[in-house]
Amino acid sequence: MLVLVYRKCSTCLKALKWLEDNNIAFEERPIKEENPTYEELKAWYQMSGLPLKKFFNTSGLIYKDLGLKDKLPQMSEEEQLQLLATDGMLVKRPLVIGEDFVLTGFKEKEWEERMK
Repeated sequence: MLVLVYRKCSTCLKALKWLEDNNIAFEERPIKEENPTYEELKAWYQMSGLPLKKFFNTSGLIYKDLGLKDKLPQMSEEEQLQLLATDGMLVKRPLVIGEDFVLTGFKEKEWEERMK
């Protein structure tokens, strides 16, 4: 299982602690330094069944600076995926990629259902 995190994010730290406390094996990847590629994002989005907006860090500074709240609805999925691939800080985190699932953000109940 792959977990993309930003170590300065308190939610990411909570999520990593939860994984360790529950003895769940994972590979950690720093989302800022190793931004997900367009191909990865597209595959994860398709596997997730989630709306693409769930992959955006809507509370992040870049999201707000770019005015994406108003721009995303007018953008195609292709354009949104291309944009996400430009900067890891635009991507919702933690981002968990399992064998047959993708989780965005840390919701303990959802994680328990999927990983235990």
